[in-house]
Formats: sequence, structure tokens, C-alpha cells
Amino acid sequence: MSDYTPYQQKVIGRYYDNFESIKLQRLSELCTEVWLAEGKKKDKMWTQVGEIMTALKCPQSRIDHIMAKKDPALLPDLVTELSKKLGK
Repeated sequence: MSDYTPYQQKVIGRYYDNFESIKLQRLSELCTEVWLAEGKKKDKMWTQVGEIMTALKCPQSRIDHIMAKKDPALLPDLVTELSKKLGK
């Protein structure tokens, strides 16, 4: 990290300190967006949902279940569960 200024190092550090919160916030935003999206945009959002669940270390069986169904109604429950788990 010596290539970065002290300010940049602090910004990077804060990002990684809040990584789970940032990903959880994005997942909650996708809950709404996936309901309204259509076509290729909806497919891309589901890909993002899968990536976020992987980044948040959800069990692979849960990821597979949600990605197989692609039911937006499952996402709010997941966000609530992860919020409790992460203490947010």
C-alpha cells in the first residue's frame, strides 16, 4: 500500500471495514430493482444478486436455491436474515 497517499490508504481501509454493509445495502436496493426490471437488465441484476450473496458468504445451497427460482419475493427475507446476522 506504499503506492497510495495516507489519505487514500484511509479511504481504502474504510471501504474494507464497511464491505459487508456496502454489499448488504446494494442487495437491498436490488430487491426493488429486480421487481421492476425486464429482459437482459433483469438477468444482469440476478447475476449481481448471486455475486453479492457469494461475497457475503451465504451458504452455497441458499445461493443455488434463490438463483434457480429467481423469485424476487425471496430477497427481502434474505436481506433481513443477513442484517440480523451482521448486526446491522
